[in-house]
Amino acid sequence: MADESSTAVPVAPPAVDLDTCADEPIRIPGSVQPHGVLLALSEPDLVVRHVSANVADLTGVDVDDAVGAPVADVLGESAAAALRTHVRTFGDLRARNPLSVDLPGPVLADAILHRVALGGRTLLVVEVEVARGPRPFSFPNTYQSVRGALERLNRADGLEQLYDAAAQEVRDLTGFDRVMVYRFDADHNGEVVAEARRGDLNSFLGLHYPASDIPAQARALYETNWIRLIPDVSYTPARLVPAFDATSGEPLDLTHSVLRSVSPVHLEYLGNMGVRASMSISLLRDGRLWGLIACHHYAGPHLVPFGARAAAEFLGSALSLRLVARAQDRELERELAAQAEIARLLPEARDPDRGLAEALAGKDPGLLSVVPAHGLVVVADGQTATAGEADVDVDALRAWVLSRPDPVTVRTAIGRTDPELAAALPDVAGVLAVRLPDDQVVVWLRQEHVRDIYWGGDPQNKAIAHREGADVRLSPRKSFERWREVVRGRCEPWAPEHVRAVEDLRTRLLEVVIVRNRWQVAAAHTVQLSLLPRRLPVVPGWAMQARYVPAAGGRVGGDWYDALELPDGRFAVVVGDVAGHGLGAAAAMGQLRNALRAYLMRCSDVHEALVDLDELARRTMPDEMATVVVAVVCPRTGEVLIGAAGHPRPLQLTPDGGAELVSMPVDRPVGVGSGDPPVTRLHVAPGGGMVLYSDGLVDSRSTALTEGIDRLVRQFDRPDPRVPVDIDEVVADCSDPDSKDDMTLLLLCRDADLPAGTTP
Repeated sequence: MADESSTAVPVAPPAVDLDTCADEPIRIPGSVQPHGVLLALSEPDLVVRHVSANVADLTGVDVDDAVGAPVADVLGESAAAALRTHVRTFGDLRARNPLSVDLPGPVLADAILHRVALGGRTLLVVEVEVARGPRPFSFPNTYQSVRGALERLNRADGLEQLYDAAAQEVRDLTGFDRVMVYRFDADHNGEVVAEARRGDLNSFLGLHYPASDIPAQARALYETNWIRLIPDVSYTPARLVPAFDATSGEPLDLTHSVLRSVSPVHLEYLGNMGVRASMSISLLRDGRLWGLIACHHYAGPHLVPFGARAAAEFLGSALSLRLVARAQDRELERELAAQAEIARLLPEARDPDRGLAEALAGKDPGLLSVVPAHGLVVVADGQTATAGEADVDVDALRAWVLSRPDPVTVRTAIGRTDPELAAALPDVAGVLAVRLPDDQVVVWLRQEHVRDIYWGGDPQNKAIAHREGADVRLSPRKSFERWREVVRGRCEPWAPEHVRAVEDLRTRLLEVVIVRNRWQVAAAHTVQLSLLPRRLPVVPGWAMQARYVPAAGGRVGGDWYDALELPDGRFAVVVGDVAGHGLGAAAAMGQLRNALRAYLMRCSDVHEALVDLDELARRTMPDEMATVVVAVVCPRTGEVLIGAAGHPRPLQLTPDGGAELVSMPVDRPVGVGSGDPPVTRLHVAPGGGMVLYSDGLVDSRSTALTEGIDRLVRQFDRPDPRVPVDIDEVVADCSDPDSKDDMTLLLLCRDADLPAGTTP
């Protein structure tokens, strides 16, 4: 004994995994509830291989004498004969339950049969209960008991009335003190949506219960067995003898047993609620557990006859069908309404005279009529349109959507799942996002939906650890007092039918995008061709050739080339590139090309023309980015003044067939220029020339910029200068089929037989 004066040091209990109950062997508990007797028989001899220890209570045969004996020695010859005839006649035994048998006594009993695999053989499981309730038991008999209930279910107008009618009918049929209809959400938390109860009991209607109250393996059993009865929560289990198969060492699988003993944790859970007897009926949707009809009795044990249980199960299956039909009708109505709005919007989206973003986010109310939301953001065709409450960081939202792996992304609590996105979207809790080609996006926004949830006890108090000697076991929570939780940071869930409608919308928008892209490509190509020189100037002593090739897939970009004679007798050659593709890039290219032409015609000065072009872009085209190289050439002397704004440096060709990059400084791109673009002076000798090009010719997915330039230099570096260069071959050799950029090449050559410094 310890000294009483010593200080007691508490010993920390071992760590407890609160999910341990989810690993409980509930399919093989090794025992049954004692309101019936279980026998497992070998076939065809019908010898008892396993029996529940309470067999003597019903038959008077000791358990040790029952194991290994013919079933006739245990249940009597009459029952054995009925079993032999039944198993020889019918294949699906579970569909033919129960079989009425006469036991010695005489006692009328219900035998519930099924087969189970054990140790490489099949055993016939016979569960025997004393017959109670009206006789004879038959399908018409069962149907008659629920026919009125089915009629009342059929008359119910909505889901709520259907729930209420089901709860009342099951209570009338079974006599339980309380019957609840219990519906699961997507996370398997349950809510009581209807109840019928004894008048003196407090209401559970509207209370929620956490998913941990019914572990996953228990939910799986509810999907296998539609009904489960516990007539006495405080029962003493009757163990199976023997507990394990003699050959394989395996326990008997009681998955389909109606007497299967229940988890002690579940029994304690019911006891903590004051429940003395319980029954549950599964409500399934597409084979998955959708909800339960939960029956509780408080006055004492309550044994429901098999006939009433079968009728209740039949009612539950009928209710499942009606619940699914009603839910599907409601979902179908909303999905059809969404599809109708999509059909109304698509002609607007196909209209080539209207921007796609504007058509989808129009105030009519556009896509907000397809999916209810607080706000909408559409980024399409280089334009952004919003509707509703959408004061958000569009760039951050678009970047997040484009980074998602799936074409349709659903979030209901971005503060928890995507905190960086939440920081860019104040007052937004949920998004439904669609990713389209060419980095286009459609996003619905929902604000926080603050709501109170009333739980039957604290949902965080999943279980309580109890010490039993050196061991710690789990006990279910004991408090079921009404517990209020304020749910924040989540939006109203996106309905599955709306998500399906959005997935369909995306498919149809892909068709719209293809049609609009074809139109835009054609329009942009027309604009671009109209702006490119129809013919190049004819300058004596000089030869010019140019090529423009759209990107793979025919996408028109912002490349252009130009050549024009200036008022002072010189001529200018230009290659430029506006970032982007489509009609917008072509239109921006047209503005810059015409402005540069005007500036060159006015002053013939490279420096001044580039300064003016940069200023124009700054003031009128702040969202565009472009590069350009301009060369003004004196045809008599070969003197060239050249300047570049963000553009690749041109090549200079020498009379001996050599080619090299021009050594010259390059200013920043147009629109962000320095204000003082450098201009380089060089000389093109007779037989020499210059090559101007866009970066699409030298920079691609498969070729780095420096490698592309080296490749281009090699195309013009000729051992025999008398052999002309075929620029079509140059373009073909430098092309990358995977390139997203267009390509432009302009070749300027000075005649070799013209003496330097002379007039042609």
